[in-house]
Amino acid sequence: MRNQKLEFHKIQRLPPYVFDQVNRLKTSARAAGADIIDLGMGNPDLPTPKWVVDKLCEAVQHPRTHRYSASKGIIGLRRAQAAYYARRFNVKLDPDTQVVATLGSKEGFANMAQAITAPGDVILCPNPSYPIHTFGFLMAGGVIRSVPVEPDETFFQPLEMAVRHSVPKPLALIISYPSNPTARVATLDFYKDVIAFAKKHDLIVLSDIAYAEIYFDGPPPSVLEVPGAIDVAVEFSSMSKTFSMPGWRVGFAVGNERLIRALTRVKSYLDYGAFTPIQVAAAYALNSDGEDAARARDIYKTRRDTLVKTFADAGFDVPAPAATMFAWAKIPPDFRHLGSLEFSKLVLEKAQVAISPGIGFGEMGDEYVRLAFVENEDRIRQAARNLKRWLSPSARLPQHDRAMKGF
Repeated sequence: MRNQKLEFHKIQRLPPYVFDQVNRLKTSARAAGADIIDLGMGNPDLPTPKWVVDKLCEAVQHPRTHRYSASKGIIGLRRAQAAYYARRFNVKLDPDTQVVATLGSKEGFANMAQAITAPGDVILCPNPSYPIHTFGFLMAGGVIRSVPVEPDETFFQPLEMAVRHSVPKPLALIISYPSNPTARVATLDFYKDVIAFAKKHDLIVLSDIAYAEIYFDGPPPSVLEVPGAIDVAVEFSSMSKTFSMPGWRVGFAVGNERLIRALTRVKSYLDYGAFTPIQVAAAYALNSDGEDAARARDIYKTRRDTLVKTFADAGFDVPAPAATMFAWAKIPPDFRHLGSLEFSKLVLEKAQVAISPGIGFGEMGDEYVRLAFVENEDRIRQAARNLKRWLSPSARLPQHDRAMKGF
């Protein structure tokens, strides 16, 4: 009976999932009848293009597609991903040895961690960062050492110190641009410096590029565009945002053959791959002309511009991101002492707007919140009106002081 009272070892290594607290409050408020405007979850609200859904329906009519699939992905899907990299990044990939389909980039990252991590291995990860970048390696027995998130010259001196003072020597460096949550975008010159650093220090580079097609100021590069990057790097991508297919769970890992082989072997023990008709439809989407992705970009840009303007009018300054479906905003000065979790709870209670606390992405994010462009323009404007009513100085005065002010 003693074992039933103890938390399991891997669960003990995971910090509290702070988003659960906001989600519980959101669910409770909605149950009580509140109209909550949800800018918290990065869950695309745009529908999957009809022609992709039609392809799924066509494929599912064939009984042979109902059988187990291949865990590394059907060959047509891997070829489509290789063709996408050739068109988009001018990167040549072998679909047999350098591409593996995953159940979303999140699953790919987690299983790569299982494939390459020994207990105690040190992983260098930007802080703040998307949770699976750290949690996946913690669950695999790794140790996280935080490095800066800004993709500029300030990145490398702390990185050098982290390598020099880590025992054992770090195994891998995680990068993610366009970044979730900060929306920062890297340049090809930055990637060149990253690859040179990795080769100098014998590091694996794991790049998450899930938001490569949600951009507003020009297409972001891939780390694999750097000559020789494939010697040390693997890149993870997803169909979720590009084609509004989050629930379909289709992603990819591409790059270094040895690392892809390790991931493929782990996956072969754990899953049979996505349902074959889903893979067929995903390949069809990847082989398209990209018009639907461009339309989605336009919608997110309009929402971005609406949110930045209306929130500024409400007294909440939000920088306009160059990419992703998120804005990363500093908490207003009057509330910064609360920290991001308590501020997010307060915004939910007082303004009926759900946002993501920055602390959920790492301790360096605690002065920030993340806002997702997953509500339409009218709802974003309503969120701004709610915030303005709450943030106005008169609304925050005690009742007696308000009465005196009116007098």
